[in-house]
Amino acid sequence: MPRYERGLFLYNGNAGNGELEDNLGVTLPIISQEVKELTVIQTESLDEFKKTCCEYASTIDVLFILGGDGTIHECINCLAEIEPRPVIGVLPGGTCNDFSRVLGTPQDMQQAARGVINGQEVKVDAGQSNDDYFINFWGIGLITETSTNIDENQKDRFGVLSYFISAFKTMNQADPFRFTVKVDGEVYRDEAVMILIMNGRFIGTRQVPLPDSTPEDNMLDVLMIKNSNLTLFRELLAMNNPAAEPERFQELTYASGKEIFVDVEVPQEIDMDGEIKGTTPSHIKVLEDHFTFLSPDPEVMRNVEKGRTQTESS
Repeated sequence: MPRYERGLFLYNGNAGNGELEDNLGVTLPIISQEVKELTVIQTESLDEFKKTCCEYASTIDVLFILGGDGTIHECINCLAEIEPRPVIGVLPGGTCNDFSRVLGTPQDMQQAARGVINGQEVKVDAGQSNDDYFINFWGIGLITETSTNIDENQKDRFGVLSYFISAFKTMNQADPFRFTVKVDGEVYRDEAVMILIMNGRFIGTRQVPLPDSTPEDNMLDVLMIKNSNLTLFRELLAMNNPAAEPERFQELTYASGKEIFVDVEVPQEIDMDGEIKGTTPSHIKVLEDHFTFLSPDPEVMRNVEKGRTQTESS
């Protein structure tokens, strides 16, 4: 018996990693087995993607998104105010696929499809920034400049490497700004080149070392970064050490909370999940257990990989 009654499989034909036909070929047969009535729609822009998502949201039990972080971002901004919201399954068809990594989804498309359709339904927090929503991160400063500086031709040719090329160029151009941040009533005033508010743990395929942070902990993590230098990277790595004392860090200030206010002397553009949306000042809060995502069961995925390895060797 199929797991879900009605579902929508949605993908943007003008986005992705250049392997759309192959991705559809390996995912649709697997997903369709567990959905009694599955509608498949291709869109031609992010605006159309968001519009389609909104139109179908109240009529389906489950929504499968074949795409990257930008398409997920547009989708959650449609679904955030709808009740009830469908379960969401993410198939990593973008460049970095950071939130799919947060969910533990394999980056091999066939494994991803099997992992997602058989995955656990997991309640996941979201962040709200003024009138917009984010699922992975909110950022100003260096992170926004990195997104703005990405060459689209490089992105098409080099994929994830384009983010690191842009980040390297941006580091040498980062201008510090004065900020005031309030986290659950505690006030921080200083100068920074970047402020990150994390719900997930990955940016540009790299994991930010926040070992106790999950998108299910009902908290947002705040990183206020003074300079992008060697000391910063050492302090970031030290976040994984239980004996670390963040209050002694020189280049990094860390806090976590449920409600955050960010103000900057000169307004900054905001990057949410890789999309530029609005400017500071911002009132940010966590929306606890707001979405339900399908997260692959690690034990099931180990068994799938074991079976695949045995098949290949026989």
